[in-house]
Formats: sequence, structure tokens, C-alpha cells
Amino acid sequence: MLIEETVSYTSDKTDSGQSLRRCLRTTSVGSFPKPSYLKKARSAFARGELSEEELLELTKKATTEVIHLQDELGIDILVDGEMYRGDMATYFAENFAGFEISGLVRSYGNRYYRKPICISEIKYKSPITVDWWKRAQKLTTKPMKAILTGPYTMMDWSFNEYYATRSEFAKAMALALREEVKALIDAGATEIQIDEPAISVRPEEIELAIESFRRVVKDLSAHFYTHICYGDFTKIYPKILELPVDQLDLEMANSGMDMLELFRKHKFTKEIGLGVVDSHSPVVEKKEDVKRRIRKTMELIDPERIYVDPDCGMKTRTWEETREKLWVIVEAVNEIRTELKLD
Repeated sequence: MLIEETVSYTSDKTDSGQSLRRCLRTTSVGSFPKPSYLKKARSAFARGELSEEELLELTKKATTEVIHLQDELGIDILVDGEMYRGDMATYFAENFAGFEISGLVRSYGNRYYRKPICISEIKYKSPITVDWWKRAQKLTTKPMKAILTGPYTMMDWSFNEYYATRSEFAKAMALALREEVKALIDAGATEIQIDEPAISVRPEEIELAIESFRRVVKDLSAHFYTHICYGDFTKIYPKILELPVDQLDLEMANSGMDMLELFRKHKFTKEIGLGVVDSHSPVVEKKEDVKRRIRKTMELIDPERIYVDPDCGMKTRTWEETREKLWVIVEAVNEIRTELKLD
């Protein structure tokens, strides 16, 4: 599905080029819950009962609603909600040469996805997310993240029937993803998040994960993020600080902020995407609890390097839960900014 639209973007820089990044900027990790009408439309499309054009219009409608919600709440850096995606690995595999898609595979609990199968050389065909990013950015004057799935996670979450080693697979994936990053930068994207949720699962492969990521971003100019979840973070820290990104976005709320103890032992040197609400729980956090988590982090990391967000994507939550959790984040941040005169 292609969307041909021009982009209108007001950056957060002065005429002299100096950044105006605020203290404790608010953002989201990526996904939002799909509205019921879009879920039904995607199912109807899969059954051949809905045209591609009809599905596209409903997907655009849902994306617009996501962006308007974030603007209404006062989020600083927006995401498009990923209304056009299913699974984060399968979506990209479907758009690169070299992949087939399996039948349903259990992810966890009663959740399933169609796992990519690499059957031949991975090749970049054409822009995948660029048109969606351009349309989303046109709907707001605030910065809009472009969000991709990283090379190590794409490799780890796929069956490999072609490459001799996991290393060859990951590095080939990196070269293909690099072309998408370059296309996004050419389109005007300055905030690019490359998710690597699998990076902490096999600590013995951390060097491979870092090298693969480096192949994606080397000599490219953007504000790069990565989101990391799952696994045992203690086994890859502080090595993970070598990942060539500006920001590590981390799940902190559902682990009781225990990673802060690691940061006391070895200084955290990057920006942090600070997860302060649990994306996996329907319970809406109390504002004072969120403020406490932010203040605790500020003891170790300067507020200019703290971006406040949910632990993970919000696609498993309801629309109302998502709204309320984001509202708590914004209210907590605004009160701390006021109390400490951070702006």
C-alpha cells in the first residue's frame, strides 16, 4: 500500500540549528491498539472480502486518530501507532526479497504470529515505511518517529534456510535495513527508532548484535533510538552502551526500576527512554508513582537525557487504557517540570 503525499514538518531546532530538546521529553515506544473497525477490516481483507483501497482508507483513518490523540495529550515526540503492521518482524520480511512467511507460530500465551523464513539472499526492494512516515508527519508539527525492526531481531525471530551462520544472516539483514534508513532520512526523518527486543536474549551474541546495528547506521545522520525488552539486561550491561545509538529505550516500570542499581555501578552514558508505566498491565498507574520513578532516575541521569514513555508498545491494551496511561505520563512530567523549573 503506497501513499503519495507531501510532508510538512516543523523541526525542534532554532534557525541557528541548535536543538531545543526539552527536559523529560514524552514519547511512546511505537504500537497503539488497533480500533475494532480496523481489526474487522484486516480480517475481511485476508478473506478477500475487502479491497486493498478500502483497507488503506480505514488504516489511514486509524493512523490519524492515533496522532490526534497524542497531540491532544501533549506528547512531545509522536509515533504513527503502526496501524498498517501486524507482527513487527513479519511485516518487514514481507517487504524484503528473500523471505517466505510460515503458518502460525505461538509467541507466548495465546498469542501467535506468522514467522518469517529466509529462503534466499535478502535484498531491499523499495521503501517500506517511508510513505506512512511522510503522511503521519504531515498530520502534526511535532517530530514523528520512524520505527523499524532491527537486524539482530529480524534474524533471531526468523527461520533460516539460506545463510550458513546466524552472523551472515544478521549482517545481510543489516545491509537491507540500511537502505530503508537512508530512504527515511532522504524523506526528512530525523528521529529513527530501530527496535531490538531480542538483543538481550542471547548475551553471548552481543558483539554480533552491536556490529549488525553498526552496519545499519554507520555514517548516517539522525537521532537514533533502540527499544530493548525481554531477557536478562544484567548480562549485557554495560556492554550494550557500545550500541551506536543516541538512546536506549528500556522497560523499567514492570521490573521495579531495578536497572537503576546497574547504573549506580556503571554510569549510564546515553539518553534513556524511561518506561514508567507497564504496557503489559491494564492497571493505570497513579501519577505519584510515575513521578517517583522519574525522580529516582533523575538521581543518576540528567533530565535532558531522559525521555519518558511506556515500557513497551501499547497494542495489547485497550484504547482507553492507552489514553489514560499516556495522560498519567504527561501530567507527571508536566508537574515535575513545573516543580523543578526545568523548562
